[in-house]
Amino acid sequence: MPFPFNRKSTSAKTAEIAGGVRIDARTKNLTKRLKAGDIAVINHEDIDRVAAEALVACKPVAVLNAAKSTSGRYPNLGPRILFDAGIALIDDLGADIMKLSEGDKIRVERDGTVYQGKNLIAQGVWQDEETLDASQEAARAGMSTQLKAFASNTMEYVEREQDLIFDGVGVPDISTELEGRHVLVVVRGYRYKEDLAALRPYIREYHPIIIGVDGGADAVLEEGYVPDMIVGDMDSVSDDALTCGAEVVIHAYRDGRAPGKKRVEDLGVKHIVFPCTGTSEDVAMLLADDKDAELIVAVGTHNTLIEFLDKGRAGMASTFLTRLVVGSRLVDAKGVSLLYRSRISTGLLIALLVAGFIAIVAALWATAGGQTLFGIVQAWWSDIWHWITSLF
Repeated sequence: MPFPFNRKSTSAKTAEIAGGVRIDARTKNLTKRLKAGDIAVINHEDIDRVAAEALVACKPVAVLNAAKSTSGRYPNLGPRILFDAGIALIDDLGADIMKLSEGDKIRVERDGTVYQGKNLIAQGVWQDEETLDASQEAARAGMSTQLKAFASNTMEYVEREQDLIFDGVGVPDISTELEGRHVLVVVRGYRYKEDLAALRPYIREYHPIIIGVDGGADAVLEEGYVPDMIVGDMDSVSDDALTCGAEVVIHAYRDGRAPGKKRVEDLGVKHIVFPCTGTSEDVAMLLADDKDAELIVAVGTHNTLIEFLDKGRAGMASTFLTRLVVGSRLVDAKGVSLLYRSRISTGLLIALLVAGFIAIVAALWATAGGQTLFGIVQAWWSDIWHWITSLF
């Protein structure tokens, strides 16, 4: 169904919104059940690009955020993505908005107030062109602070994990043979669908070992492949993926705690636990590097400062360092779908086919054999036409 708000009407706040609520403090959990026409209620500070694109794909009429969609730490991309998609974003509504229940009917007024019947539930800021520009400008001014913090976090990670990163101490043994093989690491990040589709010829020719990082395993299945290994904390991967036959490596905290372990055990899936301070993305790359993979091809992973900050946790500094460590083997497939796009339009292809057909007909007509063929075809068509007219 089309969005009821276009860019102009959203920025001008010319309409109120009414509808049923879908609510979850975790945006990625909400998008699993969010439907077109719903009002999404979340508690997500600094909405990142991946979360925003997932919300847009669900086509809600509005997103109500208990937190600030842009806190000012850095210029995150999510709010603008929602706005450009025509989805109303009402921001900074406070904790009271999270007291709503699934399916509650609410109304959002043009001044950012939210009502359930006649009861005022919360009041926030209806984001428009001006408020988005102002928040992004303020966030850009704070980037120097974030850069210093990012560098500090990176050094802390080196102190904690230098034995793992540089010497492979603590990397578990796995049954999947990676030595001398190409390894494709799939993360459900930016442009992962387009890039994974663009890599079809590569996958068909080289048959790489495919590692799905959490939800990346489902992305692999959606493309018609089966992952050889699944790495992650198991909070965003489906049961279908976990039971597809892939080797499962559970990313645990450094002290050995692994919240996702019970879920995997309940499914009866054999698994290995890998304690590591960094991210699941790091675990997959460190495994491939330690097991002497010939090449690591990364899809949907993070490689810019904004993308690291977009993950919303200091631990992303580990990914920056991990990429430096495995850099000699790493090929980033991000944007490969944009590297080359055919400049030949469908219309030109049709015109080319028509021109080719005309050329073939002309060439045949110039020969005695061709003229004989056309005579046979003409007689055959005349017989068919005569038979059709005789029916009436």
